[in-house]
Amino acid sequence: MARGKTVLRGEKYGGRGRLSLAGQAFVLQLVVLGLVIGIGAVLAVLDARHNSDVTTSREVTDVAVTVAQAPSTVEALHTPNPTALLQPVTERTRLETGMDFIVVMAPDRTRYTHTMPERIGQPFSGNIDRALAGQTFTETFTGTLGPSIRAVTPVYDNGRIIALVSAGVTRARIGDQVGTQLPLILGVAAAGLAVAAAGSFLLSRRIRRQTHGLAPDELRTLYEQHDAVLHSIHEGLVVFGPTGERAEVVNDEARRLLDLPDGMVVRGDLPISMQRMSWGVVRDEMHVTTDRILLVNQDVVTWERRPIGTVITIRDHTELRTVMGELDSVRGFAESLRAQAHESANRLHTVITMVELGRYREAVEFATAELQLSQALIDRLLTAVGDPALAALLLGKVNQAAERGIELTITEDTALDSTAPLSAQETVTLVGNLIDNAIDAAAEGADGWVEVTVRQQDSNLACDPAGADPALAIESAAAFDTVRSANGDSALFVRVADSGPGMSAETFARAAERGYSTKADHHGLGLALVHRLVDRHDGVIGTERDPESAVTVTIPRKDAR
Repeated sequence: MARGKTVLRGEKYGGRGRLSLAGQAFVLQLVVLGLVIGIGAVLAVLDARHNSDVTTSREVTDVAVTVAQAPSTVEALHTPNPTALLQPVTERTRLETGMDFIVVMAPDRTRYTHTMPERIGQPFSGNIDRALAGQTFTETFTGTLGPSIRAVTPVYDNGRIIALVSAGVTRARIGDQVGTQLPLILGVAAAGLAVAAAGSFLLSRRIRRQTHGLAPDELRTLYEQHDAVLHSIHEGLVVFGPTGERAEVVNDEARRLLDLPDGMVVRGDLPISMQRMSWGVVRDEMHVTTDRILLVNQDVVTWERRPIGTVITIRDHTELRTVMGELDSVRGFAESLRAQAHESANRLHTVITMVELGRYREAVEFATAELQLSQALIDRLLTAVGDPALAALLLGKVNQAAERGIELTITEDTALDSTAPLSAQETVTLVGNLIDNAIDAAAEGADGWVEVTVRQQDSNLACDPAGADPALAIESAAAFDTVRSANGDSALFVRVADSGPGMSAETFARAAERGYSTKADHHGLGLALVHRLVDRHDGVIGTERDPESAVTVTIPRKDAR
């Protein structure tokens, strides 16, 4: 099985001796269609026989009436021997019209003509009462030639009935006529059965492809297991069909993690970053939404070497990433302490060597020069920044940047009493990621530098100390005005500038969607996390490239009125 593909094989599900759903549907359809076509054929034969009876009744009536109304018939009946004149005429007419018999009889049933000459003079067998009453009628009667359909009509002479005429066709002849149509009926029925069987076979093949050859009980079991698994797993699961546009399966955890609506889900309902995700195999890809950090995997499902959909699994890594962010901060502090210990050891060895050489004054000056600078920065930050975690972070980043040859400065106007509305953890995430990105950007060129400003921003800029950069004041005021009307007159303002090339508006927007980075070896979650945090607090984040690369964040203090 190819890596990253889920392959389904029907034989792993089907049990021996079990007829699949497609097979059962095929057999059932074939039986039903066979019965329907068979019944149709029988009805067609009966209809053909009925039509033959109707046609025969009409024909025998026409022949009997024609013979009865012929002038030659009346003339022959007035002769002493009517049989001699009528027998040749009626036989010729019988042969021409296809009748089995034409009988001319006296009102007392005595036959003047008959197909069998020995029957002439004998009484006619059948009903003649209605004919004697002046009616022409047809009936089915068993006579001397067997069962037949016959018509009986009176012969008039000056308004008086002087004889009767009967013409008929035997049932045997009618059966022969229907028999000639039987091959056609059976042929049409057979053709219909063949077409129906072919259609049922094609339909069963389609059902087999759609059900993967599973039997009904296997489908029921598979559905029950599928439903149980969907509701029991603690990962989000979204399954798309071949088109990749409409989700065929979405479990409860996926709806919760992705804030999906009830009912049908389409790809457009997913977060923007997941909408732009490739349709192929995806492994452990980080996606950042407003509230969560998600780890996404995607596999292609195939059946008989044909892709039939994609399966997306989602895990919530929000808490894990938060812990990892804290761990990174602690690791950064530890690295800073290690760097300071290493540097202190070098200075201590230098001081000891100067003392051994008797250069006491120079040793004192060397030992106190760096200490005064570091202590001045520490004293300033601890005085200006009311949050110890933020002060420790800034001090650690100064040493971390120095290790990479980057000059990181904390501007003189950095001052705030608290990091509200952010917690200490959120402040470390916000400022730490911005500084890390700035250090990475500044490290790409020579003489790199980073400048950090963190302060409380008021609408009239009254909190700005004397000597603050006017351009910075204008910029922070513009950002503050964006959030001021709905959120109060005070805000937390953070600005991180660097000597790097900066990001275009398009790149900055992509970084807001998910963990985007221009570095191949970096997950690029920093700016995405910052965007998520800023959006959660209804803040504003912006970037600029002229006159220097910088990222600014303004977060309103909603309780400050």
